[in-house]
Amino acid sequence: MPVSGPLFERSASAPPVPRGLPLVIALTGFTDAGSAVSRVVDFMRDELAPTPLVVFTNDVLLDYRARRPLISFDQDHLTDYRPPRLELSFAHDALGQPFLVLSGYEPDFGWDAFAAAVLAFVDEYGVSTVTWVHAIPMPVPHTRPLGTTVSGTRTELTAAHSVWQPRTQVPATAGHLLEYRLADAGIRVAGFVILVPHYLADTEYPAAALAALDSVTVATSLVFTGEELREENREYLAKVEDQVSGSDELSRMVQGLEERYDAYMAGSTLATPMIHTGDLPSAEELAAELERFLASRPSGDDDKRGA
Repeated sequence: MPVSGPLFERSASAPPVPRGLPLVIALTGFTDAGSAVSRVVDFMRDELAPTPLVVFTNDVLLDYRARRPLISFDQDHLTDYRPPRLELSFAHDALGQPFLVLSGYEPDFGWDAFAAAVLAFVDEYGVSTVTWVHAIPMPVPHTRPLGTTVSGTRTELTAAHSVWQPRTQVPATAGHLLEYRLADAGIRVAGFVILVPHYLADTEYPAAALAALDSVTVATSLVFTGEELREENREYLAKVEDQVSGSDELSRMVQGLEERYDAYMAGSTLATPMIHTGDLPSAEELAAELERFLASRPSGDDDKRGA
């Protein structure tokens, strides 16, 4: 059982945060096909160096025996203890655009209290939109565009980017509960499910993380570089192609998936995949996007952001 106590602690050194920012949510948990969400969390923390605003309490929300923390052992002594982290932070994208990010582990306990706390922060910071991502395995080939299923209240995103719209029941995640509560509260929220080839779901598939970041870009106009992920993805796909070409069984499986995928997309009236290969803008495209962004900013924009 979790220890009773405060659900979270505010950072004493938190900077002032402008109102009206988008909130991005990435919670690892029940399913994380291709390690998409795990890699997004690592990317946000390592590449963007976000500033924590709120740190949630592990002893209240985490089942340590289900997800044991890492501890380092050096020959004859322990050198480092790394507990999991669940934080609401303030970050900036590659263009310097500010946003909020809720990242870390999916709570094992206290879902209703956790959801209530997140909704309170959404109200406190006047969040403009909420976007969350997760990934599931699907019988699709790696040689075709990575698709998404999109849920939430932003119908324009569902119409444009949801290639699979099932009517079903699935085991819920804390992200689902957050989306449900946010929608009830009238918040503009979108959930992107990355559809990862099932035979790559248990690996660290870089394209899945890139597609998740790309989905966030689609929903928020935030821009992320992901150069290392793109290079890693090229190397990863080359290894996959080597394995497939060296196995008749794998080749037949991929060919069968391609045929089913192509037939489905040809007969579908739903959106075509917009997350093409998981690639994000190149350095040149990023520079052009920066010029466009700066040129489009009205005078006095800096003053408004600080309000």
